[in-house]
Amino acid sequence: MDKIQLSTLVKKVEEVPVFPQTVINIMTLLRDNNSSALDIEKEIMKDQGLTTKVLKVANSSFYSGGRHIKSVGEATVLLGHSAVKSLVLASTVGKVLEQELKGYEYERNSLWRMSQISAFTSRAVAKNIRYNDVDEAYTAGLLKDVGKVILDEYVHDSYKEIKRLVEDDMYSLDEAEDKILGEKWNLDSELIEAIRYHHHPLKATINPVLVSILHVSDYLVIMMGIHEGIDTMNHQYFGDAAKLIGLNEDDLENIIEQVQEIILDENIFM
Repeated sequence: MDKIQLSTLVKKVEEVPVFPQTVINIMTLLRDNNSSALDIEKEIMKDQGLTTKVLKVANSSFYSGGRHIKSVGEATVLLGHSAVKSLVLASTVGKVLEQELKGYEYERNSLWRMSQISAFTSRAVAKNIRYNDVDEAYTAGLLKDVGKVILDEYVHDSYKEIKRLVEDDMYSLDEAEDKILGEKWNLDSELIEAIRYHHHPLKATINPVLVSILHVSDYLVIMMGIHEGIDTMNHQYFGDAAKLIGLNEDDLENIIEQVQEIILDENIFM
């Protein structure tokens, strides 16, 4: 197999859609602490599908705590800007992650569902260690496997060979992922680092805690028997990541129980 060139990966990146202008406007408002719930509600309601999804998930037991949330504005007030931003982002990237990936042996929606479970698990880990931004951890968990969308057609022929090639030329895949996460989706450097190094948490330099949260949550999803695809058994777990964020085996078992309870509510899935 020939070495995969950066130009080839970048061409694949061009096929990944940018966010719609409505979503860009919403994300801008959500980053502005001076934006009112009414401002955000007006922008989200321009997209009926997005409005429906946000309200559906906001009313799940995971977010609502038994309250009935009737409007996007109410969701923004009760859940906060950060949580609503995560929901908007999740609703949007689902269109990218829900596709069938034959190379990784993911049926349609399989990667998307697993990505959402990874997000819930990352949030649960973050909450247990009292990380200062649990919604950032959720977003990192949601997007950690975006690189699979780029590599899928190559993986179909030879997973082991493509894995070796990517490891030998990691810069190329990093460049491709950066173009999606940084340029096309405008995510910050901490999220990009977490997604890049979630299999190698000891390489993190910007936010090692967030990267370790993502690494541990990935391990927990595998332990729950939820992780699918041909790459599952190739994951290496670094116990030092759990130690870095102060989790022991009992803590990990408790988090697994928490997540298993969360995903019983189908309303949590978009």
